[in-house]
Amino acid sequence: MFLAFTRTCVACVLLFSSLVTSAQVRDAEPVNPEGELTLARAIDAALRGNPDLVASAYDLSAAQARIVQAGLRVNPEVGLELENFGGSGEVEGVDALETTLSLSQVVELGGKRGLRRSVAEADLDFVTIEQRARELDVLAEVTTRFIDVVAAQERTRFAEEATALAQKTLDAIGARVEAGRSPEAERSRARIALTRALVEQRQAESELRSARYSLSALWGNPEPAFSTATAQLFDLRNVDSFQALMDRLEQSPDFVRFASESRLRDAELRLARSQARPNLSFSLGVRRFEESNDTALVAGFSMPLPVYDRNQGAIREAQVRVTQTEAVRNAARVRARAALFGLYQEMGAARARVETLRNDALPQAQLALDQTRNGYDRGRFSFLELVTVQEELLALRSAAIDAAADYHLLLAEIERLTSAALTRPIP
Repeated sequence: MFLAFTRTCVACVLLFSSLVTSAQVRDAEPVNPEGELTLARAIDAALRGNPDLVASAYDLSAAQARIVQAGLRVNPEVGLELENFGGSGEVEGVDALETTLSLSQVVELGGKRGLRRSVAEADLDFVTIEQRARELDVLAEVTTRFIDVVAAQERTRFAEEATALAQKTLDAIGARVEAGRSPEAERSRARIALTRALVEQRQAESELRSARYSLSALWGNPEPAFSTATAQLFDLRNVDSFQALMDRLEQSPDFVRFASESRLRDAELRLARSQARPNLSFSLGVRRFEESNDTALVAGFSMPLPVYDRNQGAIREAQVRVTQTEAVRNAARVRARAALFGLYQEMGAARARVETLRNDALPQAQLALDQTRNGYDRGRFSFLELVTVQEELLALRSAAIDAAADYHLLLAEIERLTSAALTRPIP
C-alpha cells in the first residue's frame, strides 16, 4: 500500500521540482508532522524541510545570476593621458602640456556574448537536473528510512508478542510445577526464556526510537512528533519486467544529467573557438594643447595579433571534455544496468522468501506449536521440545519481517535508479 504513494511522489518531484525548490527557500518554519505518518506525508515534509535541499536550492539562483552576467556587454573605458609636462627647457612645467581625454570600447567578434549566455543557460539546465537528482535522493532516503521505521514497529510488536508468549508459558509451567506434574527446573528455564524475551523487546524498542529519529532528521527536526508510521509491510505489489525497467533507466535524472552536461560541453567548445577570434578596440578622444590653447580629435584602433595564443589549449580542453562526457555516460550506463540486474534478482528472491514463509512455513510452525503445547499438557512432549518449537516459530516470524523489509528496501533502490514508481495493483 505505502509503496503506491511513491509513484505519486516521484511524479510530483519531477513535475514540480522548481516550485518545491522555491518553497524551500521561502519556508523558514520547522517541519515536523504529527499523528499517523504516511510515506506521502514524510516525503512532503522532507522536500519542504530537508536541510541539504534548502541549501542546494540556492545553486539555481546562482546559475540564473550567471546567465545575467554572461549576457552583459563589455564596459566602455574612459582614459585621461597627460604628455609633455614636468620636463626641462621648452617642456618645463606645464607650458607644453598636452591633455587627451578618450573613450574606448571593445567590440567582441564571433558572437562571444551570445555564446557565453548559451554556456550559462546550459549550466542552468545542468544545475536544474542536479537539483532534481538530489530531490530523488532525498525521496529514496525517506522511503528507505520510512521502511526502517515500519519494520522496527513490526519487530517491536513481534517482540511484545514473544514476551507475552514467554509469560504465558511461564504461567502454565508454574501451574504444572505447583501441581507436581513438572520439576522446578522447568520453571527456572521458563523464567530465563522470559528474561531473554524482555531483553530482546527492549532492544527492539531502542532500534525503533533510533529509526524514528533518523527519519525525522530528513526534514530537519531531531525530535519526531509523529505517533506511528502507517503502512502494510507485507503488502507486496507486482513489479514491471526487467526489460521495462531497463528501458526507463535512460529517463532518470542521473542520465538526463549527462545529456545536459553534453550540451554544456558543446556550448563551452563553441565559446572556446569563438575566443580564438580577436576582439577589436576603438577609441575616440579630445586632445588639448596647453601651449597654443587648441584642441583636436584623436582616434585609435587596436586588435591583438593571434601569433602565439590562438586559444588552442582551451579549444583542445573543451574537445576532450566533450569526449570525456560521453565516456563517463557509457561507464555509468554499464554500472547502472549491472546494479539494476542485481537489485532485481535480490528483490525477486526476497519476495519468494516472504511468500514461502507466510504461506507455508509460518502456518506449519503455528500448527506444530499448537500440537506440541497440547501434547505437553498431556505429558507427551518435554519442555525442551515445547521451547524448541516456540523458538522456531519466533525465528520464522522474524525472518518474514526481515524479508518483507528487504523487498521494499530493494524496490526503493530500483525506483531511485529508474526514477519511476514500479508498483501497480495486483489484478
